[in-house]
Amino acid sequence: MNTEAGDVELERILDGIGPRLRGLRRERSLTLEALASATGISVSTLSRVESGKRRPTLDLLIPLARVHRVALDQLVAAPTSGDPRVHLQPLRRKRGSVLVPLTQYPGRVQVFKQVLAPREPELVTHAGYEWLYVLAGRLRLILGDRDITLLPGETAEFDTSEPHWFGPEDTNAVEILHLFGPHGDQAVVRARPSGGA
Repeated sequence: MNTEAGDVELERILDGIGPRLRGLRRERSLTLEALASATGISVSTLSRVESGKRRPTLDLLIPLARVHRVALDQLVAAPTSGDPRVHLQPLRRKRGSVLVPLTQYPGRVQVFKQVLAPREPELVTHAGYEWLYVLAGRLRLILGDRDITLLPGETAEFDTSEPHWFGPEDTNAVEILHLFGPHGDQAVVRARPSGGA
């Protein structure tokens, strides 16, 4: 690549960082103030980076990548290299949620990583079986007439023919692993904690 083409490519990459950061923040329903509190970066600096009025430096990008739980190369849209199978493609969902498919086996258990934005509960039923594992945040699960809050590290499993809904327990987004299987598939526990719990 000649120098002029390289400069154009570099400018394109740098110009894309601000809008990408703004999009990540909005997907997670974060205000600039909340992001400033989590990163230690001032609101004015964050605003200038998002609007493209300030070029982001590594000391700004690292805490932002950490808070958004994304790899640094996702923030800068670095050219892909190596095995493309490791580059998962997030799907933007309505109301600011993000879905990342981790498996591609039609008719078998499907695994997703999800970031769920706050929304109003709406109970649904359908055929199948689901497992939920909370990675970050607080997950509210309504299952029939039960209303349960799950914290990071906690799991739930249920038959989806029972009316259910799950989403953030409060105004913050929640991050989960979500497994969905055909009706009749259930978890098989091969090992239990010591003490027979």
